Amino acid sequence: MEKIASFTIDHIKLEPGVYVSRIDPVGNSLVTTFDIRMTAPNREPVMNTAEMHAIEHLGATFLRNHGEFGSRIVYFGPMGCRTGFYLLLAGEYRSRDVVPLLTEMFEFIRDFQGDVPGACPKDCGNLISVTISGESR
Repeated sequence: MEKIASFTIDHIKLEPGVYVSRIDPVGNSLVTTFDIRMTAPNREPVMNTAEMHAIEHLGATFLRNHGEFGSRIVYFGPMGCRTGFYLLLAGEYRSRDVVPLLTEMFEFIRDFQGDVPGACPKDCGNLISVTISGESR
């Protein structure tokens, strides 16, 4: 079986940053997949599950409600290795095209007050991991 493209990247040398992972045709459109690396794989500790889950909820809420990009968001969620997130956008983009959006998103997350959106048993299948230190934050 052929190795998929993301497994051909040398994760020992990979640094935190925003990378275009792939651009795929879907029907008559394109979808750009970004790797948002938060930690250096295999050299820094992975992110904690609860914090990643809270970032996922807050980030997805922010992105899907964004005035300019909201309608182009296909997916935002954690990497299984817990070193970052994937962002899939309808269209063809470069990393520099989304850095302002990601900066805005992480500022929104940093400054967020109140209950994490979707942090209730009715809305989430793993509510325990959305809460940090007993708080829905």
